[in-house]
Amino acid sequence: MHKKLIQSSKDILGGTPVFSGTRVPVRTMIDYLEDGKSIDDFLEDFPSVSRSQAISVLELAKENIAGRHARVA
Repeated sequence: MHKKLIQSSKDILGGTPVFSGTRVPVRTMIDYLEDGKSIDDFLEDFPSVSRSQAISVLELAKENIAGRHARVA
């Protein structure tokens, strides 16, 4: 069983989706990437997020996008 990658709880940042076990919003990583920063930049600034967590969330996003594309096509 895979550990939950993202959690959302009203007790943590008012329900904002965060990397499990942290208070780091997933959106923050997306913002870093949109701004042209690297995963390494993000991980350096948010050491509570592991590289495997960040990569796994990106892979999950990729799978979701691919799944949506398949349904639309």
